[in-house]
Amino acid sequence: MGPTFGRGAMTNGWIDIKNTDMMLVMGGNPAENHPCGFKWLVEAKRQRNARMIVVDPRFTRTAAVADLFVQIRTGSDIAFLGGLIRYAIENNRIARDYLIHYTNAAFLIREGFKLPEDGLYSGFDAAASSYDKSTWNYEDAAHGQGSPGTLPASVAYDLTLEHPRCVFQLLKQHYSRYTPEMVERITGVPKAEFLKTADLFTSIRKDGDMRQAGTIVYAVGWTQHSSGTQTIRTAAMLQLLLGNLGRAGGGVNALRGHSNIQGATDMAGIFDILPGYLKMPAPADTTFKAYLDRTTPTVSKPSPWDSWNYWSNTPRFAVSLLKSLYGDAATRENEWAFHYLPKIDRKYSWAEIWDDMYQGVVKGIFAFGMNGVQIGPNSRKNIDALKKAEWLVVCEIYPDETSEFWRSPGITPDEMKQIQTAVYRLPGAGFAEKDGTFVNSARWLQWKNAALPPPGEAKLDQEILARIFLKVRELYQKEGGKFPDPILRAAWDYTVPQNPSLAEVAREINGRAVSDVTDAASGQTIKAGQQLPGFAFLRDDGSTASGNWLYCGSWTEAGAMMQRRGTEDPSGLGVYPNWAWSWPANRRVMYNRASCDPAGNPWDPGRKQVWWNETQKRWVGVDVPDFKADSAPKDHMGPFIMNPDGIGRLFVPLAGLADGPFPEHYEPTESPIENPLHPKQSHNPVAKRFRSDLDKIGTPAEGYNIVCTTYRLTEHYHYWTKNNPVNVQLVPEPFVEIPAELANELGLRGGEKVKVTSARGQYIAKAMVTRRIKGMMIDGKKTYQIGIPIHWGYRGIAEDGGRTALMGANTLSPAVTDPNANTPEFKGFLVKLEKA
Repeated sequence: MGPTFGRGAMTNGWIDIKNTDMMLVMGGNPAENHPCGFKWLVEAKRQRNARMIVVDPRFTRTAAVADLFVQIRTGSDIAFLGGLIRYAIENNRIARDYLIHYTNAAFLIREGFKLPEDGLYSGFDAAASSYDKSTWNYEDAAHGQGSPGTLPASVAYDLTLEHPRCVFQLLKQHYSRYTPEMVERITGVPKAEFLKTADLFTSIRKDGDMRQAGTIVYAVGWTQHSSGTQTIRTAAMLQLLLGNLGRAGGGVNALRGHSNIQGATDMAGIFDILPGYLKMPAPADTTFKAYLDRTTPTVSKPSPWDSWNYWSNTPRFAVSLLKSLYGDAATRENEWAFHYLPKIDRKYSWAEIWDDMYQGVVKGIFAFGMNGVQIGPNSRKNIDALKKAEWLVVCEIYPDETSEFWRSPGITPDEMKQIQTAVYRLPGAGFAEKDGTFVNSARWLQWKNAALPPPGEAKLDQEILARIFLKVRELYQKEGGKFPDPILRAAWDYTVPQNPSLAEVAREINGRAVSDVTDAASGQTIKAGQQLPGFAFLRDDGSTASGNWLYCGSWTEAGAMMQRRGTEDPSGLGVYPNWAWSWPANRRVMYNRASCDPAGNPWDPGRKQVWWNETQKRWVGVDVPDFKADSAPKDHMGPFIMNPDGIGRLFVPLAGLADGPFPEHYEPTESPIENPLHPKQSHNPVAKRFRSDLDKIGTPAEGYNIVCTTYRLTEHYHYWTKNNPVNVQLVPEPFVEIPAELANELGLRGGEKVKVTSARGQYIAKAMVTRRIKGMMIDGKKTYQIGIPIHWGYRGIAEDGGRTALMGANTLSPAVTDPNANTPEFKGFLVKLEKA
């Protein structure tokens, strides 16, 4: 969503779903995996008579309450969504005014740009398996083609949407191939079912009606593919076409797969960002100025329009972060200690790190609350990587497969003796044993208190990390090192350095004034040492420090906003402005300027969120306006303020995406068919495929002709609850979900043990024969799908009791990753199936 809207997070929120008129649930099963949040989808059905469409490879508990269920082949979602885009355009079920004024539909694209009729966009370099993206750019209104590597300041445009190189016409041409017949060939969804779905979902725009709103809800069933990012992009584009962004009951709502995944990402839990989604430095950033020049966007828009381009504040955010990290050691003279930060020269994603360990490059790894053997693709490769490591540190609440990799199935006693990896297992605290915040899918920072202390010798995460850090610092102080400054000069001013209070850390993340700071608009002064009230006070002169600009406002002089529990909701829309705190700036629905027409009047007066008050000359409302408060409608400022062009991007220019400015359907790396759109370029040409001796790919010609997907159960939580007797009683052992028709063909009965084999390994469990999955015709070929829950491995109650085959589901999955988010392709690969 980031490349499309400017921020990569749930656009609305859980409670707001109750305001919708139409729901499309794909790539997720909220009734089972997000049961508390699912009540808001049910509320929409009960209170607004909202319609629910569920598209899934299996008939799930979510599907059981849907108005329409459609079975789809896993990995074919872009084809289905692309067909919806075509249908909406062909049947004039689009929000035309919204499209013209709030998206780049009218922008012209440079000459030389080529659509992927043959599976490849213009600029593909086969040798490098990457694109030269210079043609993926807007046309410069002032200088014709302009500079190929940068966005033009003034963009050429056509408000009639008729120019053959305007984004809308290119979009229309691109998805003209996604006919109902083509959708059926690729997805297995019969033409009549697809047309029924398309008619229902787009009916909210029938006859130009703009009052209704529809939402799309998804989870990791979309992300965990080699084209996962582009699947989400397609949904985002569909919602822009329908005018559903920024509106109560609208949006693209990502359901995170863990209670704090959103917070982990916000705080730079991935390799290529700093906290608050600032970009990581690169080797070419030889100065702080060079870094800012590279990462701070400049405005690119039609000359009569306006754009706030909020990332133009990158210098303020970056300097404040550096002051938070290095305190007094960050000065103007040393470029705010910018050179203490690491510079990344390539990808260091999860899969890359484990591949490096397998290749002998990475010598050791810290695994905190992460069961690497289980969660990564190609588990056997991960186990073999740990055999080659010199050391492993695991912090967990239970013994797990990673900390006991040397006990994995197939390792003989003699081989075990040869493993030289030193394993250190640290007893950590469970989430109920520590305080702190969860940042949920809706971007709410909610403080929680510890329910009970950690048992025995178990310690809080921050104490373990602090002690390791202080010991490393002590070693640098005694022994020196090649570059000790980042360690020796890091700010560590906590009251108890060996065990920092998380409340103290939360205040540090919010930020404070290093010296007096005055807001020019309001005249408000924040004294040195005081907590900052919001990110508008951040400065690039060293007078402010903030560990994450997005969280600035979460713990102010008034106290911990994240601890608030106010239940008043005067709007009736579920805003609850005094319950906890939502980034950014306590806004509950992002891009909410788009809830109004270009004149500033709500599209639906019955669900007013923000609106232009002509008397006050500012935007007001029941939510915090996600907009420049005094920008009048006549200024034509775009509502997508984080994008330099100010609009929602149907076309993503330049380096925004690795595999194309529009999403294109590519087959999963392991697929039962060649791509009907372009058989000679069947797969994503820039997806990452690892090439070790264990990274094997299966084909139908080798007998791998059944599509396998993985999923989670309501009764289990990842890989923890298999150690809890109550959960084990609910679902005591693993199973393989098999279509009844396939079971009959193979002579299988429910409860019999079956063996599932991929090119990488085998998995044995009992068969659960079901009618929840049915055989499908894929491009004229009868195709079956099976499903495997992920929760078991070789450590746990059932495993220790001898009730399982001691194998993890990801023994089967391939190490192939999406080229944008680097997410492995867990959700669709090929297997064989037989009796064990």
